[in-house]
Amino acid sequence: MKERIVKSALNLFWRYGIRSVTMDDIAKDLGISKRTIYQHYSDKEAILKVVIQEELSTQQCEMAQLDEIGNPIDQMIEATDQMRVAMANMNPALIYDLKKYYPESWGLFQSHKDEFIIKGIRDNMHQGIAEGYYRADLDVDVLSLLRIQEFEIAFDPTVFPPDKFHMMRVQMQFVHHFLRGIMTEKGFAYYNTLKDKSVIEF
Repeated sequence: MKERIVKSALNLFWRYGIRSVTMDDIAKDLGISKRTIYQHYSDKEAILKVVIQEELSTQQCEMAQLDEIGNPIDQMIEATDQMRVAMANMNPALIYDLKKYYPESWGLFQSHKDEFIIKGIRDNMHQGIAEGYYRADLDVDVLSLLRIQEFEIAFDPTVFPPDKFHMMRVQMQFVHHFLRGIMTEKGFAYYNTLKDKSVIEF
């Protein structure tokens, strides 16, 4: 039952955001009483915390698989594509709600960002420099933080209103803009082969 509750909550949060989903909504979605939910979770935020933990764990496993992709440019694009698939049906309000109203769960996301995402970007950039795909004069610490801010700003509805900008359209523009700014001629040559083959979305 606990797993069913979490799965239902994840689907509802993804579709409608967090604040608009009530315990009644989760109970109705599952066809159970609200009392049954309270036997397992004290409140909606307790459910949210488990939802976030499980989602971040899934993302960490997917990020680990990127190491199997040899080329750092492919890794950067594949990471964005993984996010595109994972968040294809996500309501942009979810991240906004999480950040503004649920500080404990937002803290889990921030820890994930600091311990996994930024590290992954930094490692990717060091690999790209070592292999000659990225410029040797890059300030990796500065640019890895810039890249993570690009992720976050794409979710900000005050900057990119969802009725005017699809979130993944913004994310894809960011990753290509970022890559074009850090690549060497060797990097551009490889990047253009992907473009010519229509392997990546522009």
